[in-house]
Amino acid sequence: MTQIPALPAVEPERLPSPDSVVALADSAPAASLVPDHPLAARRLAYAHDAMADKDFAAAIDILEQTLELCPGSALVWFRLGEALALAGRAADAARAFRQTMQFDRQGVLGAALHLSRLGAEAAPPQPPLAYVRGLFDDYAHRFEAHLTQKLQYRGPEQLVAALEAVKPGMIYSAVIDLGCGTGLMAKALDARCVTICGCDLAPKMVAIAERTGSYRRVAVADAASFLATHANVSADLLLAADVFVYVGDLSEIFAQGARVLVSGGLFAFTVQSSDGADGAEYCIGEDLRYAHTPAGLMRLARDHGFAVKVLEPAVLRKDRGQDVASLTVVLERD
Repeated sequence: MTQIPALPAVEPERLPSPDSVVALADSAPAASLVPDHPLAARRLAYAHDAMADKDFAAAIDILEQTLELCPGSALVWFRLGEALALAGRAADAARAFRQTMQFDRQGVLGAALHLSRLGAEAAPPQPPLAYVRGLFDDYAHRFEAHLTQKLQYRGPEQLVAALEAVKPGMIYSAVIDLGCGTGLMAKALDARCVTICGCDLAPKMVAIAERTGSYRRVAVADAASFLATHANVSADLLLAADVFVYVGDLSEIFAQGARVLVSGGLFAFTVQSSDGADGAEYCIGEDLRYAHTPAGLMRLARDHGFAVKVLEPAVLRKDRGQDVASLTVVLERD
């Protein structure tokens, strides 16, 4: 199969930055979607160059010609959707992303999120697992350096500070780290826990976390499924640092968390914040990540037997040099 070369990232105002999920279209999983046609692959490369130069009209023209060669290519439809969106043709972009979904059945490219960002569809409850797994497997080797240095990520440190404010000096006996990534949360928690186990969707992230030696067990699994493997009242702390930006509907995670936590146990997590202007409790932002409303989180807490101990505005990371509005949350199990 012909492969396209590495191409410049596109950073216009309306497109997520290279550290975001849009980079997935240049990732290893998406490479399998490159059309098996040499001319089509070259045209994809030319279209990428045009988009990098912000010549969206040229990119659209090239991609429409490419579709004449491979009308069933998910990746070409996806790139066309991006170019149309950047050109301000939202309705046409939505049609292109819907076509993408017809040919990308596993959702590797995350076209549903683009539809939501355009306002063409409601935010899906969660992104396709193949999309998240592919994104982070491709990102694993540079995850920590990029997140902590370029994006100035400080979610784990802020969660530890919030936990200390709620229960000063507490040593947790059984901790579950949801979406553990490479182990930054375990490192920040340090000597404040006896045992910690974790999960992540991306096998390469899990492999790095295992090598830290911090975890008793690390599994390749989503948060709700991993919690379902734990016995009732078996943990005294649940953590999810910068995880729920990839989950919209948190109800199942809250339900499982309430079951697993002991009375008085804590559930500490971060989210990007939404003002809920459209009435929804969560939405897809311009960066293709989920944002949640304080009201929605408080409803979930109330419905699942949690008391809100901390729900504070925070800045956990930067995107394109700008602070990302977020929330630090600590809930206590009744």
